[in-house]
Amino acid sequence: MIYPTQMTPVSQKSVAIIVAHPDDETLWVGGTILRHLSWKFFIVCMSRQYDIERATKFYKALKILSADGIMGDLDDGPQQAPLEENKVQQLVLELLPPVHYDLVITHNPSGEYTRHIRHEDVSKAVINLWKTGKISASELRTFAYEDNKRAYYPRPERNAPVYQILTKSTWLRKYSLITKTYGFEKTSWEAQTTPRAEAFWQFTDPGEAVKWIEQEGVKT
Repeated sequence: MIYPTQMTPVSQKSVAIIVAHPDDETLWVGGTILRHLSWKFFIVCMSRQYDIERATKFYKALKILSADGIMGDLDDGPQQAPLEENKVQQLVLELLPPVHYDLVITHNPSGEYTRHIRHEDVSKAVINLWKTGKISASELRTFAYEDNKRAYYPRPERNAPVYQILTKSTWLRKYSLITKTYGFEKTSWEAQTTPRAEAFWQFTDPGEAVKWIEQEGVKT
């Protein structure tokens, strides 16, 4: 496993992406990764380390994305009760190389759709680790998607400060990762969801990000 060791030039940003599940890195930020192949990406997947099928697909996806990464074994059973935040934080710190990042990207505090508690758990843990200085980063972004309480497939938030429409070729590469590398049928939720644009809420002040947790928590 190759870990980033120092902050890289702006043209080669050092970026940590911290997600709950294999395929989250592709669904919500895959186009951004494909558009910036000169950046140094390290992807932390918090669960399914011992799920041989999904772990194998995750590492194949990393090769295509030219990214390094690692998986953990966060509880992801059918009983989706919130986890103790200190345990989620501890696992993040065990998996994430302790270096400074230009940018950290993770889930939204209210998730990307209605409703996945593990997305919420991971988001809150990462933001609070940034606030306390246990994750060192110049900027933090959270995914900006919503589904209007399951009224439609998740859509990127058009009013988010970072909103990027993917070119057809980039989207097709992303879609191929979902349907061929991860093996989801074209009629699956994942394939139907695969966003053609990617959006992010953006923070440079950890205090503002923590306020965001509180605001988003009201919605869940």
